Amino acid sequence: MNTPPSPSGGERDDGSAVRIGALVPLTRPGWVEAGRHLLAGLELAVREVNDADGIVGRPLELVVRDTAADPQRAAAAVEELAGLGVAALAGEYHSVVARAAATRADALGLPFLCSSAVLDALTEQPTDWVARLSPPQSHGWRIYADFVLAAGHSRIAVATQPSVYWATGTRILRDCLAPRGGTVVELDMSALTPQAVCDELVDNGATALLLLVGHPEPAVPIVEAVRRDRRLADILLGAPAGQPEFAEWAKSLGDDGAAIPFLRYLPERLSPLGARVGTVLREQLGEAPSFVAFEGYDTVAVLADALRSHGVDRARTAASWPHIAVEGTRGQIRFSRTPGISVWQWAWASVQVVDRDPAEPDRFRILHTG
Repeated sequence: MNTPPSPSGGERDDGSAVRIGALVPLTRPGWVEAGRHLLAGLELAVREVNDADGIVGRPLELVVRDTAADPQRAAAAVEELAGLGVAALAGEYHSVVARAAATRADALGLPFLCSSAVLDALTEQPTDWVARLSPPQSHGWRIYADFVLAAGHSRIAVATQPSVYWATGTRILRDCLAPRGGTVVELDMSALTPQAVCDELVDNGATALLLLVGHPEPAVPIVEAVRRDRRLADILLGAPAGQPEFAEWAKSLGDDGAAIPFLRYLPERLSPLGARVGTVLREQLGEAPSFVAFEGYDTVAVLADALRSHGVDRARTAASWPHIAVEGTRGQIRFSRTPGISVWQWAWASVQVVDRDPAEPDRFRILHTG
């Protein structure tokens, strides 16, 4: 591990708060709804930790910074939080942003438990400072590719935008589909209008279109164009990155947003802890909690266990990843070294392919598990 140049954070045993820095997208162009759910889970867990005597009698406190889906802003926030003496870092939803935060946390010697980002390469080199709860993209998207093939689709189009996240997703899909006779056609949304996408789908004979693009733009206009094109009445629309998970999707698209399969990281049945947390989160959010809210809760549960058991020194926290065994909302959480992954990884949270039921768009149907 790197030797931390910044203060170790939280060493005082004088009753002062133990602080955790939280990185959350709370403003555009960040996915604000995902950020709101992530923060709700983080905050609920902090309240429950403090109701249970905190960290050996010291209150736990979140120091929240808005990343707004900006990698440079996230890196600057990590620098600031390290200087403020936080004991550890938590959160982030956007993969490219999390990678910038993880790289900076590694350089500063600041433990970072990444809640929700899935990009495999969170750091260029293996590190002991960073751990992750969500399954890496290579794991979840392979399961999604299995689902698409099992549904009878071998000629796949992807509407995509320039981004290492979307490019990696396209490569994973192609690598999974090609050995089994599948093909992937890329449609560059920096050069095509939604109507031009429809024409390309017809010309290429694609039977499925996967949305590897941002929400609401250009995802919503693409869905609307495809749904209204009679030539594409039988095409499968999919969104592996999870855009339809959130209520904003249903509000934007109504019935058009149903029957679009996506990935989420929940078991078929939550544990008793998960069920209780889900009830509280629903009351807090005023809507059903997404898997991202559960990821936020589990993040604090893990960090609180590490801080109670190993102390609030940063190096001891980072050294605790392989020794953690915490009952989270979605199962027992343990970290290990996983081939191809540079950080400590929970292997794995449950993976589902789900969609919104066309007969009842507020209800999710589980289509496939892995």
